[in-house]
Amino acid sequence: MIVFLFVACVVLFCCIDIQKPKEFPPGPKWLPIVGNFPQIFCLRKSLKYHHLIWKHLSEEFGSVVGLRLGRDRLIVVSGCEAIREFYNRTEFDGRPNGFFYRVRSFDQRLGLVFTDGEPWEIQRRFCMKTLKQLGFGKFSMVKRIEKEAEEMIEHFWLKNQRDGAIFMHNAFDICVLNVLWSLMAGKRFDLEDERLTRLMKLIHESFRIIDMSGGILNQFPGIRHILPNLSGYRPLIETLRPLWTFLRETIDEIKILKPDHEPKSLIDAYAREIKSTQNPNSTFTEDQLLFLCLDMFQAGSETTSNTLGFSLIYMLHYPEVAKRVKEELRIVVGLNFLPKLEHRSQLKYTEAVLCEIMRCVNVAPLAIVHRATETVKLLGFTVPKDTLALVSLYTTIN
Repeated sequence: MIVFLFVACVVLFCCIDIQKPKEFPPGPKWLPIVGNFPQIFCLRKSLKYHHLIWKHLSEEFGSVVGLRLGRDRLIVVSGCEAIREFYNRTEFDGRPNGFFYRVRSFDQRLGLVFTDGEPWEIQRRFCMKTLKQLGFGKFSMVKRIEKEAEEMIEHFWLKNQRDGAIFMHNAFDICVLNVLWSLMAGKRFDLEDERLTRLMKLIHESFRIIDMSGGILNQFPGIRHILPNLSGYRPLIETLRPLWTFLRETIDEIKILKPDHEPKSLIDAYAREIKSTQNPNSTFTEDQLLFLCLDMFQAGSETTSNTLGFSLIYMLHYPEVAKRVKEELRIVVGLNFLPKLEHRSQLKYTEAVLCEIMRCVNVAPLAIVHRATETVKLLGFTVPKDTLALVSLYTTIN
């Protein structure tokens, strides 16, 4: 009798657990407890990459696909119309709060990328205000970019004279980071800095191993103790730990400097804000500064440097296009000068080539995952509160 009741309860639970919310977007049927993880795992083996999985599902079920990963409901939004509607809804401004998204920040909601609500608004407002004061979006920013471009050209010339070859995968990493880091920390790195080269390699690796949906680690955190490698926990921590150490050392170096009348960097301004605040519940803390820097460090270098690297590779594969770009630059700018922002309107072919390269390369096929802060309608479907949302940018240009 007890066994019968137990089996009946299990069957009843499974029948209830596989039911989808009313008017939930169409998608593959999910299993009890694990949801769609088995299907995603099988598709990953055949399609290799997550953005191809979501494209495959959108072709089968439509522009809004409903899934469940473990206990989390997830929608995948694809296509221009659906994505435009999605970003027009403030109800999707939330960010996820699972284990996977907190493990990078000492099991707290810190930084800018994976936070929301009032703390995020306060931090964002302070960062934008300070960065603008330091020159972000102004003419002085153009001068910083020009300086790094000149350093990069000279570096490439010397490297070619010495080695005869340039490895394009990480060729632009440090010079791109220097533009942002001059605002963040008030200094730049040598283009052959060995430690920075290793850290940038870790950042590239982190982008390869991170699953924006959180993966199995987000649903079953305890699995990290049983399968630390297979769950992705150990590779993630081994990637993050050197970055934590480097950023903490950088922050400590800036904090011990004698302050000038005006802050020279975002870290400097933030450290002063921490010191001056009297509110015990303030969101301005040492840990928050660390993960703010981590977000900037990761997001500010990966996509731009990869796009630049692929741009040169495409030029090598399409010499007739490279010849036309060079000719346009010669006519508009001159071969002994750097192009400036005011030249952009005249460099129509060059800009078209760059846009097409960005479309082909597509270094960011998926956007940062969002969360529905309340139940909301999207293209006629009902998306319950706390449903995660993943935007497939890949489907808009392919």
